[in-house]
Amino acid sequence: MRNLNNVPKIIMESKSIGHPIDYKWTKRKINELLDPSEENINLEDTLMQINHKGSIGLTAALLEWIYWRFTGYTQATTDTQKRIEALWCSINNREQTNPLLFDTDFEISASGSVNGALWIALMNVRMIDVRYRKGSYFLQSELIGLVLLARHITPKKKKFDKWFSQTIINLIHSHPNPYKNDELDQSDEAVYDSSNEPVISREFFFDAEFKYTVEAAENSIHNFIDNLNIKANPFLDFSKKAS
Repeated sequence: MRNLNNVPKIIMESKSIGHPIDYKWTKRKINELLDPSEENINLEDTLMQINHKGSIGLTAALLEWIYWRFTGYTQATTDTQKRIEALWCSINNREQTNPLLFDTDFEISASGSVNGALWIALMNVRMIDVRYRKGSYFLQSELIGLVLLARHITPKKKKFDKWFSQTIINLIHSHPNPYKNDELDQSDEAVYDSSNEPVISREFFFDAEFKYTVEAAENSIHNFIDNLNIKANPFLDFSKKAS
């Protein structure tokens, strides 16, 4: 899985590729996805059990579910692909990626079942990226909306649910969060350093044959990065020295 040109088997099985846009997209659903935290405490508690690099890997994987769902329906998916690439690179070395800026003035509406849904996805990813760069102890709570959106637009939700449940189990085992939510300073001023956390790769999420070890993940993510067109992605800057 050295690039994003090959569709993961589970995404194919979920019927996400080329399926009609037949999910509900109402003002109520939009509001639920924009402000999901209060009604999804259990999901938040689950996500808080994963460390930062595991969470960024999950972010990239969820954005890929959304990317494939909308391929062929909007031209914006090319930019989405570049953001997915940048997320994987940021796991390896955050300093060699640029902020995932997106509609910072909130000029684009969330209406429209394709472009509106993609707007919500990219805004969620933008906020996750901001918190990752800041070292926020509340990074994981930003994933809630992305999880709910990916599930909502997936035609075969049972396929998504099975994948997500197993992925969470695997992440909690391999990339556990070293701090507890109930012990955190709610001001969100404290900074967590995730640089020593083990990396994670795309295979962890999408290759059933992949056996996770730190070495295997490092080899996989380096192979992925080596196959990228660095110059074609504005979110990458490999002229920066590795920290």
